[in-house]
Amino acid sequence: PAVFPLSCAVQSYAWGKLGLQSEVAKLVASSDPLVQIQPEQPYAELWMGTHPRGDSVILDNRIPQKTLGQWITANPACLGEKVLDAFQGHLPFLFKVLSVNTALSIQAHPNKELAAKLHAQFPEHYPDVNHKPEMAIALTPFEGLCGFRPVEEIVSFLQAVPELRALIGEVAAEQLERSGSDDPRGVSAALRVCFTRLMKSEKKFFVDQLNTLVKRVSQEAAEGKDTSASNGDLLLRLHSQFPGDIGCFTIYFLNLVRLEPGEAMYLGANEPHAYLHGDCVECMACSDNTVRAGLTPKFIDVLTLCEMLNYTPAPSSSKIFPATQSQLDPSVYLYDPPVPDFAVMKIEIPASIKLYLVSAVDSASILLVIQGTAVGTSTAAASEMPLRRGSVLFISANESISLHLSSPDGMLLFRACCLL
Repeated sequence: PAVFPLSCAVQSYAWGKLGLQSEVAKLVASSDPLVQIQPEQPYAELWMGTHPRGDSVILDNRIPQKTLGQWITANPACLGEKVLDAFQGHLPFLFKVLSVNTALSIQAHPNKELAAKLHAQFPEHYPDVNHKPEMAIALTPFEGLCGFRPVEEIVSFLQAVPELRALIGEVAAEQLERSGSDDPRGVSAALRVCFTRLMKSEKKFFVDQLNTLVKRVSQEAAEGKDTSASNGDLLLRLHSQFPGDIGCFTIYFLNLVRLEPGEAMYLGANEPHAYLHGDCVECMACSDNTVRAGLTPKFIDVLTLCEMLNYTPAPSSSKIFPATQSQLDPSVYLYDPPVPDFAVMKIEIPASIKLYLVSAVDSASILLVIQGTAVGTSTAAASEMPLRRGSVLFISANESISLHLSSPDGMLLFRACCLL
């Protein structure tokens, strides 16, 4: 068989949604009724792929290999000729579902050049030499911080939030205020100085300033005043999750991006970001390289982060990554980021269609069912495959699947692949 179902690893990171509030837990519970969902446990991530810390298990006892990684090693042609050549016999992406309850760390991922350097210097923190571009597609309303805000927004916070200005210092603040839009390099340089000053401020000093700010905003909120000039709602929310953390101040520099279901954001190398709340499917290149600097108890590397970031200001609307509807099949929307490692298709099959062909692509792919039920058949599968919410299939390159739909409301599927 070259098409088969997978059982996928769940990661219980502390920031995940608890029990059946989590989309990850709901998908797992639906796909395997024998699984007991623990109401107090976080179900943060579902990993679909060959990552050594969560290699997907093959649910087909006719296949001698236990995991997808082992099977691809034994059957490398399944990747497709181009992918096999370009990525040295490895599946080039990791596909995930994330259920975010509390904020993830302020982070960025290095490009390949920096990844190689960081790995050589600090292999314990940067475990591989690859880049890690990522794309998140919302399943429920989803919020994240992403990229630097337009300068005028940052300047208005510098003027409305004296505690922020105190941390950055008058000289750097004025440099940003004076930087003109006609000189983008000057703007980026001023922004770099301001953000670096913030992130490198003395712990005792920034904790005092943060406490003063939180106290003031809390009082204003209690009096029913509008705290939006201080980004009050988000400040109090993050401070309640990470009291005394420098990351609370990054809300004045980074865009708050809100995604509706089906909308996506793409995070290229060196783009500062932090997911805040909601459920999404995520696809990324195979890497664990993350440079963190706040909203986290983990290892932080402020110097590297401040050095590497892309200091190009842009409005939050520009962070929403568009999907294009397929000319050949109106049910398919393609999210195709500017990197070769991965692309994602959203397949929305209307209720009127009872037989649907998941077409062949020249790449191994992973198919996830979010809604609906069907029976899948394929010449490359050993037998019929019942598909329901939470089902995950591996599809070898150039294989197709017929879906015989049995649900009254159609189906919603996401498919990760590599389109070279």
